[in-house]
This record gives sequence, structure tokens and C-alpha cells, in this order.
Amino acid sequence: MSKNAELIAVGTEIILGDIVNTHSQYLSQKLAQLGINVFYHTSVGDNPARLRFVIEQAVGRSDIVILSGGLGPTEDDLTKETVCEVLGLPLHQDAEALRRMSAFFERIGREMTDNNIKQSMVPDGAVIFQNDRGTAPGMAVEKDGKVVLLLPGPPSELVPMFEEQAYPYLSGFSDAVLVSRSFRVFGVGESLAEVKLGAMLAGENPTAALYAKQSEVLVRLTAKADTEEKAAEMLQPVVDELYSILGDTVYGEDVGSLEEVVVPLLREKGLKVATAESCTGGLLAQKITSIPGSSEVFECGVVSYANRIKHELLHVPQELLERYGAVSEQVAAAMAEGVLRLSGADIGVGITGIAGPGGGSEEKPVGTVYISVASKMGETQTKRFRLGYGRKNEREQIRMASAMNALDMVRRLLL
Repeated sequence: MSKNAELIAVGTEIILGDIVNTHSQYLSQKLAQLGINVFYHTSVGDNPARLRFVIEQAVGRSDIVILSGGLGPTEDDLTKETVCEVLGLPLHQDAEALRRMSAFFERIGREMTDNNIKQSMVPDGAVIFQNDRGTAPGMAVEKDGKVVLLLPGPPSELVPMFEEQAYPYLSGFSDAVLVSRSFRVFGVGESLAEVKLGAMLAGENPTAALYAKQSEVLVRLTAKADTEEKAAEMLQPVVDELYSILGDTVYGEDVGSLEEVVVPLLREKGLKVATAESCTGGLLAQKITSIPGSSEVFECGVVSYANRIKHELLHVPQELLERYGAVSEQVAAAMAEGVLRLSGADIGVGITGIAGPGGGSEEKPVGTVYISVASKMGETQTKRFRLGYGRKNEREQIRMASAMNALDMVRRLLL
């Protein structure tokens, strides 16, 4: 029978919004791999009464409770003490934790103060997760069939401690293995993807879930079985079905962005790209150059906001600018072909549009964008996009969607 888990992030700075609680996402993903269900996420400040209430509630309804934060040396770091009060466990000093703590301070050339010593106090019967990257050890305690884990707050300490010590410990409480594969989809919206995938989304094992991202959709497929091999075997027919339904709108598996796919494709084919951008203001170039190794495939980027720059630098004919306007199919194509000649690259991309909030017209409303991709092979493809929804403050959304559509056009050309 699967265990149910609950995550508690401790720290007033989280409640006040001073820092983002990234632990819940990370730990949930890791627990899912173990086949452990996560039913609750809770954040609580450094207040003894509220902390005690949250811990009592969690222990009462969940099999496994994981707390992060509140293990420091100061007076408001009370996670460990409060857990011990709730579970009725005494504390004792762990000699190994104290030794490691002393060595840590010696290594960084700082004096260890008396209040640090309290971090070496651990509950009786606890499994200790030693901390090689900080001072506070983590720990796990079992009482009356409940399991409580305490982990340090800093991600640089929590993540390696969980990977190296807590994850193997928790694997002993898992009776199943979850295998998940995530697919990025571009060019099919969430509602259309839901219709296309249909019965797949109603499956119980394997399961399929849709997540709307900015201008794209993430599809996560998950199978649960006794072993990782068996779960992977169960998952493959569903993966095949996904590709048969969505085709090349699926641009990558277990990747984070279009640029993570396009840059390796360019490198694989030994091709270089150059960009000419107006409404996106260099966003496409930034996306490409954010990927390691992009220097091998990116020649240059021109941000040509002014018509004069389009004409003088990219050699967009003045006649096109006057006859069709800067935001037009003809100008986008001329920008792509112009930057292709200017850079000597293999592929040139031109983007021109109206990101708003002003500048739109009945013929070309805000969100009208033309994207053109030209190649040395003599092919130039230009598309018109309507990326606005008539809402306020859409400028950044339109710019982002424009850059992503440009990347997708390059991807399709490469394929």
C-alpha cells in the first residue's frame, strides 16, 4: 500500500514572500519517483505554537512528514525541538555531528559559537543525515508508524543530503516505482491537446496529465509498477500513441525549452543562424545564446527597431517599408534575407510586429507579428501570427510567443 506524504516548509521569510519555496516542487518530484503520494504542502513561520499545530496536524493525517528549514543555531530555529515535543522524544548530542561541525568551521576559518552546538543535538533513535555542506545535520525519526524527516533549509544543503541519504532511506517505505516522461508540445493549445488526447487523459495507470505553460503545453506520462523496468515497459505504448496523435508538435522529451532543442540541432547539422528582430528586441538572440555551445551556431543578432536601420543595415528596400509598412510579410522576409547576407549564416530569421499596448489598427491589431525564416538554399518562409487576445499588459507575452514561434519555425526547417 502506497505511503502518503506531507511537506512542511518552515521559515517566516517564506511566509513573507522574501524567498521562494522551491523545496516543495523538488521534494514532490523525488517522492513521486519513489511511488510516495504527496497530498499536502504547508508553509509556516518561525512561531512555536503555529509550528506545533502544523506538525500535529501533519502527523495525524500523513504517513511521512518532511520538514525543511528551522534547523539553524538561532533562537527562532525550533523545528527539531518542536517535532520532539510532539512525538515525545528526548534529545541527545551526536558526537559525529559535533565533530563534523567543528571541522566545517575550521575549514572556513571561522570560530564556532556556543549556539551552533545545539545543531548537534538529535532525537533519540534518529537516523542521522550528516551534512558535509553546512552545519545542521538532517535526521529521520519513526514513532507509532509515522515517519518524520527534518532537512536543512538552504537548497545547497538540502538537495545533496536528500539525494545521497534521505532518498535511499525513504526507498525502504515505497512499495512501487513511478516512472515519468515529460513532453513539450508547441503549436497545439491546452484545450485542443485535451480533445486530441481524449481517453489517454482518463487512464489510471499509466496516467497522462496536461500542464499549460507560456505559449506551450507540457504532457507528463506516468506509469506505476513494482520495478522501474516494468513501469517503463508499461509507458512505452502510451508514448508511441502520444507521438502518433500530436506528431511533430512534440518538440522534445525531458527538455525545458525550444532553444534547448534548436541549438543542438544546429550544431548537429553544422549550420549557423542570425537574427533580425524588431518587436522582440533581441529576445530571440538571448534565448539562443543562453544555451551552452551556442557560439558554434549563432553568428549575430540585429535589433532593428527603426525603419532607417532596417533599410541601411539590413537593406530592406525603402519601397517595401513605404508600401506595406514595417509590420508586413514583405518586410519580415526582407529582414530575414538581409541578415542572412550580412552575417554569412546559413539561416536568417526576421521578426516584425506590434507588441503593444499601442500601435495597433483594425487591419493590424496589437499582437500581429510576421516571422520569416530564410536559408542559403534559397527558401524563405514567412508566417503571420495573431498573438494578442485584446487584454491589457500583453506586451511581454506577445514578445515571448513571437520568439518561441520563430524558434519553432527554425526547428521545423532543420527537421
